[in-house]
Amino acid sequence: MFFRNDDKKESQGKKPQARTVPLLPLRDIIVFPHMVVPLFVGREKSIAALEEAMSHDKDILLAAQKKAKTNEPVPEDIFGMGTLGTILQLLRLPDGTVKVLVEGKKRANIKKYVSTEKFFLVECEEVEELVERSVEIEALVRSVHTTFEAYVKLNKRIPPEMLMSVATIDDPARLADTIVAHLSLKLNDKQATLEEHSPAKRLEKLYELMQGEIEILQVEKKIRTRVKKQMEKTQKEYYLNEQMQAIQKELGERDEFKSELSELEDKIKNKKMSKEAVAKAKKELRKLKMMSPMSAEATVVRNYIDWILGLPWYDYTKDKLDINEAEKILNDDHYGLKKPKERILEYLAVQAMVEKMKGPILCFVGPPGVGKTSLGKSIAKAMGRKFVRISLGGVRDEAEIRGHRRTYIGALPGKIIQSLKKAGSGNPVFLLDEIDKMSTDFRGDPSAALLEVLDPEQNHTFSDHYLDLDYDLSKVMFICTANTLHGIPAPLQDRLEIIRIAGYTDLEKISIANRYLVPKQKEQNGLDEVPVEFTRKCLTELVHRYTKESGVRGLEREIATLCRKVAKDVLRTGNREEKQRITAKRVHKLLGPPRYRYGKTEDRDEIGLVTGLAWTEVGGELLQTEATVMPGKGKLILTGKLGDVMQESAQAAMSYVRTRAERFGLDKKFLEHVDIHIHVAEGAVPKDGPSAGVTMATAIVSALTKVPVKKDIAMTGEITLRGRVLPIGGLKEKALAAHRLREPSRRRGTRRTRRRNIYDSRGLAPAGFRLAGAFF
Repeated sequence: MFFRNDDKKESQGKKPQARTVPLLPLRDIIVFPHMVVPLFVGREKSIAALEEAMSHDKDILLAAQKKAKTNEPVPEDIFGMGTLGTILQLLRLPDGTVKVLVEGKKRANIKKYVSTEKFFLVECEEVEELVERSVEIEALVRSVHTTFEAYVKLNKRIPPEMLMSVATIDDPARLADTIVAHLSLKLNDKQATLEEHSPAKRLEKLYELMQGEIEILQVEKKIRTRVKKQMEKTQKEYYLNEQMQAIQKELGERDEFKSELSELEDKIKNKKMSKEAVAKAKKELRKLKMMSPMSAEATVVRNYIDWILGLPWYDYTKDKLDINEAEKILNDDHYGLKKPKERILEYLAVQAMVEKMKGPILCFVGPPGVGKTSLGKSIAKAMGRKFVRISLGGVRDEAEIRGHRRTYIGALPGKIIQSLKKAGSGNPVFLLDEIDKMSTDFRGDPSAALLEVLDPEQNHTFSDHYLDLDYDLSKVMFICTANTLHGIPAPLQDRLEIIRIAGYTDLEKISIANRYLVPKQKEQNGLDEVPVEFTRKCLTELVHRYTKESGVRGLEREIATLCRKVAKDVLRTGNREEKQRITAKRVHKLLGPPRYRYGKTEDRDEIGLVTGLAWTEVGGELLQTEATVMPGKGKLILTGKLGDVMQESAQAAMSYVRTRAERFGLDKKFLEHVDIHIHVAEGAVPKDGPSAGVTMATAIVSALTKVPVKKDIAMTGEITLRGRVLPIGGLKEKALAAHRLREPSRRRGTRRTRRRNIYDSRGLAPAGFRLAGAFF
């Protein structure tokens, strides 16, 4: 910040001119006339104002905000007077901000705001400086000079050269502006000085402000002097004590360091490690012996040796390979999950038969809350191995897996090596949770680092960047979990054996609640000794009307809520012996009205309204599809936030109906006089996929023929132009969501792999090639 020292005389007596210029709001700074100051500008409106000024005459009004914290000021947040200035230099910085050098010219009053959208454009009126010369003003000028000199002596932040610069200024108004700009005053005091027109009053105000600041500075100086005297003696004693302790420590440090080196040498001799690790540890120990124990490098080397010695190179737990015992543990810990349990038992059987086996990497894929993570714990328990789990959700850096190189300050091994050291075993069950939630950025791709970890052909020589040694991971049993497959890169999927865990059926959820969740929550909420009974109808009501999920986490939360409310009632009555029976009616009283509609379709059969089946990450859903016909010119209207594939399915369904018009009793040219509108419910939710084709075709035929569709039928399947209904995915999830499922005939053979009760209770019916079965 500096001031122009030119002596150009401003013309007097001119009528003030109104001008329209851009306005730049300032934070915590007042720019005075003749003041040249650099500013850093980052707000979009402010940058736009600078660009507008640069495109014209470079003039801009500089006005301060009343509150610096206001990020988006409005006219009421800006003082009414500012300084009309000129942009001398403008520089764009790499981070998007702008550095600008501006020079204040004249005071200016803001008359009105012309525009506030892209930037502030104001109409302002220049304020001409009054010329006052009198004996009183001369006396004020001298007093201000003397006071400013005393202020500079006390305030070391103002350079002494400023006194020489101020001494050359003859103009009283300019003298006041120059001095006030260098004082450490409050923003309002500086603004009041800017708004004062009379040079005499301005000098008086400046004199008062400086006198007040000088008094404060004198008190501060006294306090500093007093404190300094009090501290000198204490500091001297502290310094001498520290020196004495350092000398004593140095005298005994070498003996401690020698003892530590000898201990490390013994550990290296006794620790069973690979030849490469032993050679590396000895080399680092030789380097450590030549270092000063107080140096930072010695700490780094010592930590590195500790990491090598702390790893379980050949420390393995003995496997329990009793298949019957393993099956019992899996069944006790988890209800259902027949296929995953069967695959785990097959793995254990092969492990028992083959001593050295490069086993597959299991990956459990399924919605949240179905027991993927807890299944990994049960596997470790069944095998008698240690259990290690790391969550990969949100991991972006490759170094999280492989570690940082030792050249970095505070470097550590990756999560794989850290977890193995924590487990203390070289063959734990290692669960990589949420493997589909990893992402990539400029620091590398963590999924690429996992390729080596999860490849049985490579992981026996896994290299961590920090250790810089080959470590054998081949005996570790890696298990991965994911919610969906599309988040896992293809090369990584290729190394995994995918085991899908679908959502639980209603009967399974009720059984899990009875066997596991209710006893667990009773214990956690202190109801062990209180007779609490959850009726079957109560659990059914919780599953149907208070939760909507594939897993059982939400169900457990609702049971916990009921337990807490029962505990409150028990304490309120004081009777711990009275039996607490939780019925469906009491559930409504304690949890409020049902949150979800279950088992209810439309009240009657509707024309053009069909229930479809959809797959989501948390299970199956019922999806209402509507079609209506109106006079028009053959236009097909699609709404409901449908994706490209779903829109093409609608067009294929429309083409199929047109080619089979006569079969459905329609005129061949029916489309020339009507428009057809298809809408899929829940319009705010994006939808895509081909399996709604048969649903749309049925809705179109129903709307055209005026034949209602049975309300208790739900359907899914991709339709072709020839009317064939092709196989679809997510069959179990969709079956769970349906009252009656129409499955493509080509899918019949796969029903044997599904649980019988899903279909027995919901009426599975193959669609074949005809749609007539959906109608009366």
